[in-house]
Amino acid sequence: MLDSNGVHRETWIRFNRRFGLETTEAMLQFMYGRRNDEIVCGFFGQDLPAAEVAARGAAKERLFRRTMAGRVEEFLTPGLREFLDRHREVPMAVASNAEPENVDFVLQEAKLAPYFRAVLNGHQVRRPKPFPDIYLRAAEMLHTPPADCIVFEDSHSGVQAARAAGMRVAGIGSTHDVLKGAALTVDHFRSPELEVWLEAQDRAY
Repeated sequence: MLDSNGVHRETWIRFNRRFGLETTEAMLQFMYGRRNDEIVCGFFGQDLPAAEVAARGAAKERLFRRTMAGRVEEFLTPGLREFLDRHREVPMAVASNAEPENVDFVLQEAKLAPYFRAVLNGHQVRRPKPFPDIYLRAAEMLHTPPADCIVFEDSHSGVQAARAAGMRVAGIGSTHDVLKGAALTVDHFRSPELEVWLEAQDRAY
């Protein structure tokens, strides 16, 4: 929903410097699509106590939310709100690896919550993406068979999770130009080929 990777990158760089850690491009690439506990352990080591992992992840996300406060609208993926309006009768869910506070923050700040019948964050399943758990749970909450679900993803781990759940995937190229496993990848929700593809999916299923 958000093209906020640049903000996350800068936030991690600022946060890591509190601990004397300089953030490399490889570390930033590792961050994309992962749950915070995985990122913190990847950056600071697997031997951190669980409470410290949680504390560092929460502190970084507080910094992210302070940075984004009042600015969420400008980071929405182009065409998202119009797309949601066009398809508002279709059961829709949010299934994100993000922290619960971040998911709630974005939906409230952008006033998007009414579009979604189910909202899931990365801590509501045991295994985060790239495992399929969160997407399977979303399908269950929407009372929709996984094979009838279409997932919009901007991360490699998310595409892998959706495919493992038996769902079709449309890639949004805000993070990666190519998303292996996606049926197509478009720049944003205003891309005309997206609606053409969706119509084809309706006819096929």
